[in-house]
Amino acid sequence: MARLEVRGLRKSFGANEVCRGIDLTVAEGEMVCLIGASGSGKSTLLRCLNLLEPIDDGVILLDGVDIAEPGLDPQPVRQRIGIVFQSFNLFPHMTALENVLLAPRRVRGRTREALMPEVEALFARFGLSDRMEHYPDQLSGGQQQRVAIVRALAMTPEIMLFDEITSALDPELVGEVLDVLRDLRADGMTMVLATHEMGFARELADKVCFLDAGTILEEGPPAELFSQPRHERTRAFLSRVL
Repeated sequence: MARLEVRGLRKSFGANEVCRGIDLTVAEGEMVCLIGASGSGKSTLLRCLNLLEPIDDGVILLDGVDIAEPGLDPQPVRQRIGIVFQSFNLFPHMTALENVLLAPRRVRGRTREALMPEVEALFARFGLSDRMEHYPDQLSGGQQQRVAIVRALAMTPEIMLFDEITSALDPELVGEVLDVLRDLRADGMTMVLATHEMGFARELADKVCFLDAGTILEEGPPAELFSQPRHERTRAFLSRVL
């Protein structure tokens, strides 16, 4: 069974239909990369998967259960599906450690004492042990983004969504954030990423989906999609970005 499955997802903002009947299947432990021009629907799709945006039509199945039914409490779903955005969204008046501890304590009701071993291990894993007591404005962009990822992982999600998490970074900082994703990939974390990093998608994705005008126009293994795209729109996009 697919871990996450989307069928016929539609989402409009006023007269603008951003997602136009999207179908997507994500298997356990799979990394799926969403590529496409700005405005193609990648970010909106991710926000719908996390229930940050209500959908207009379609279903979103998590382990076979429709999580997009109107009236369902989105909070339990958001605990299972984490999301990290291109803007770090760290609270500036809190240290990196306080930013990470906040949600597990408030949402999951866990104590600081119980959390600290896990959180310290996450900071250590991503090379941030010496930055735990720093405030966001004392951290580089790459460090802030890694703290944002640690904050999401501290909620022990089953699936992670990443929305262009390197696009706000200076080029020399992109690599350190992509290394975090490589680690998660090696761990078998189920992930869906919207990304402009074509080399990364080609290297690590299990499946690449090309979005155009709110639909998944083409999908397949990266070796196939990048070297032998079937659609003219995909070929035109890749010729611009590769």
